[in-house]
Amino acid sequence: MPPTPPAPLEHDRYDGVRTADVRWTGIRESIRSGLWFIPAVSALVAVITAIVVIAIDAAIGPSEQTWFAFRGGPSSAQLALTVIAGAVLSFTAVVFSITILVLQLASSQFSPRVLRAFLQDRGSKVALGGFIATFLFAIIVLMAVRDGGPGREAFVPGDAVTLAFAQVFATIVAFVYYANHIAHSIRVVNIIESVARETRQAIDDNFPVDGPEAPTDVEPPSGPPVQVIRTGVAGVLTGIDVDDLIAVASHHDCVLRLVPVVGDYLPGGAVVFEVHGGEGNVRPAEALRHVGLGVERTMYQDVSFGFRQLIDIAEKALSPAINDPTTAVQSIDRIHDLLRRLAVRPMPSGFLLSNSGRLRVVVSAPRWSDFVSLGFAEIRQFGGRSMQVDRRLRAALLDLLEVAPPDRREPLEREVRLLDAAVERNFPDREDRVAARLADDQGIGSDGG
Repeated sequence: MPPTPPAPLEHDRYDGVRTADVRWTGIRESIRSGLWFIPAVSALVAVITAIVVIAIDAAIGPSEQTWFAFRGGPSSAQLALTVIAGAVLSFTAVVFSITILVLQLASSQFSPRVLRAFLQDRGSKVALGGFIATFLFAIIVLMAVRDGGPGREAFVPGDAVTLAFAQVFATIVAFVYYANHIAHSIRVVNIIESVARETRQAIDDNFPVDGPEAPTDVEPPSGPPVQVIRTGVAGVLTGIDVDDLIAVASHHDCVLRLVPVVGDYLPGGAVVFEVHGGEGNVRPAEALRHVGLGVERTMYQDVSFGFRQLIDIAEKALSPAINDPTTAVQSIDRIHDLLRRLAVRPMPSGFLLSNSGRLRVVVSAPRWSDFVSLGFAEIRQFGGRSMQVDRRLRAALLDLLEVAPPDRREPLEREVRLLDAAVERNFPDREDRVAARLADDQGIGSDGG
């Protein structure tokens, strides 16, 4: 068996591809996008707190309990805790039902992709965790209450019962917060902004303003590969461990070329890597362990997925069943902002070099033209008959033409020509064509200049 690859190399030209540990990235996404983690932690804290407070009550005795401790007898404590547990359980059921209803509404009304924004929302999970924690705390304290009888002494953990009452008040506050929070979170502008906010962060991480320019003295590998590495399972390519792949390629003195693009779906048996150079003895598991596969795309190394969500919202709004061009314009507002950020940032070449300057890994890097086409093409096609959409698209394109470097203007100019053709095709009336060709940051509403 070949020796274990050396530790990841410290390389001097990183070329803008964000490094990742695909194992921890998958765990992090599961925690962020799951409803289970915060409620589970809240439940654990509630159980530990209940045990500790009960133990303190048992140790100090009724006479030394705090002044605010519950002073009723066992029957009163049992009745109070039973009511608390039942009421909070009902609250929890209502909150869970509302959450599922909101997820269904968002999926059908906006896009199935935006469910990530709801599932990552901490406010709802904290409220749900608070309800579960209060229920479990009341149940454990209830189990600790003892009636007096032959051979045993009555025991009422007064401080614990009082703390259960306090949690009830906190639960009521949490429910009011949850109702207000969920009512605002289903507003389409908040959904759009949530997606845009996450995409801005992904752009900052993967396309830093001070990122390195693409190297001009590196040539990609040519000729047929000496080895291909295929995946044994199907899934979406969610990310790669850049440092570790460089270390694997350096160990075997070869170049690894990643065939798919991050965000692609890989069927079982698909080619993941082509190996150029070396002896062709790279073990598949050695390289594939540094490739993340999941059930859906994430934005950790896939900025395009943020655009995809915004475009899906716009297209759903422009469908005949909904016919809401204003929502489409709100999506275009964010797409415009995201493209404006990308327009002035270095684009990676996809050439990943070792610290000695040798090419070790090649990935399919996104291009500026890809983002422009992704951001405008489908919305232009779906919204071609909406004057509001046409005017907002034109305003975005003209603004991007002003800020984009000369070598990035051609894709924008192409989109302007296609938009002109779409207006000519969809508006037979001359006055409508003239109006549709005005650039308007509001779609229809500003001065059109």
